[in-house]
Amino acid sequence: MFPIVRADSDSDSDSDFDFDGDQRGGSWSSALGVLRTVGGAIVFVAALVILYLAFRGPSSHPSAGTAPATASPDSPYATGGRGTGQGTGGQPAASAPSASPAAVTPTASPAAAAPSGSPATSVTQATGPLGARVQAYLAGRRGRVEVALYDLSAGQQWTLGQPTPQAAASVVNLEILQAVLSQRTVQRTVLSLTEQELTPPMIEQSDNDAATTLWGDVGGAKGMRAFDHKVGLTHTSPSSCLQCPGSSGPGSGLTTTTPQDQITLLRQLVQPSGVLDKNDQKYALYLLENVTPSQRWGVSGGVPAGVTVALKNGWLPLDARHSDWQVNSVGWVSGDGRNYLMAMLSTGSPTEQYGIDTLNHLGAMAWSALAPPR
Repeated sequence: MFPIVRADSDSDSDSDFDFDGDQRGGSWSSALGVLRTVGGAIVFVAALVILYLAFRGPSSHPSAGTAPATASPDSPYATGGRGTGQGTGGQPAASAPSASPAAVTPTASPAAAAPSGSPATSVTQATGPLGARVQAYLAGRRGRVEVALYDLSAGQQWTLGQPTPQAAASVVNLEILQAVLSQRTVQRTVLSLTEQELTPPMIEQSDNDAATTLWGDVGGAKGMRAFDHKVGLTHTSPSSCLQCPGSSGPGSGLTTTTPQDQITLLRQLVQPSGVLDKNDQKYALYLLENVTPSQRWGVSGGVPAGVTVALKNGWLPLDARHSDWQVNSVGWVSGDGRNYLMAMLSTGSPTEQYGIDTLNHLGAMAWSALAPPR
């Protein structure tokens, strides 16, 4: 039964009614009321947050540092490829200030390589015997030159130029010779009488007919691809035609290769090999050491008499006017404190002799640079 409060009670009576009972109980009730109010507010806010997260949907912006490694070249998150500004309608980003001329090494990508007749040469930064002196020389020569140099004594290799396959020309004859020797080793047979007759002129005189016949003996392009795979020539592609349209030379000469692959091929001759036995190595080196004098240039440039030079050269006009020449030289030099392999491929020389002169000079520079300390 509730007490009846009269409307005409005075203020003192009202005050007595508000504080009826123990004062500590009243204070505790007030505190509980405050806590209930605050707790309700917290629950309400939490409910709002949960509802927001439930209905917001996934974020439309990637978090920092989570761009995929395989982003499109046109993506702002890509770190490689064509880069910013290369996509359709994009503007190139402002480039950093270029280095001073003295600190810049001449470079050119395959796509930006200068056409025949231009003084620009494709070179990339290299050190050691293919360093600044060689790069300065090539900067003043026409065409595009790629070089690989391997010091057998130190087990160190240097490369110069963009690693873009070039036509092998008659340098491919060394590859054909090794393929023939390897095939006979696998079959446990000796060279046939025809092969014994054709291998010397193919190497020593660069005989095209001999090369074409022996190319067929190893199974043509298919057989050469099998040999390349066996040896580890990862950037060499045998020509698919025997008489290629627009070419005056044999189709085998249009096989494409790189200096690095040629070094791999040369190492089969002068180091323990799982492809050639010692007799094969001796026979191949004998032929390479007896190349006719008129074809001894390039790797042999600047090398004095009495030093062993086993080489194979190649030359091929790449156009009908004979104004764009492929000129190559690969080989082994041993003696007078040196023991190295060298492979040079050049394209875009205005004449055959121009290309020979370029490679002769590079051969002499390598010989000088690898001189043993006195």
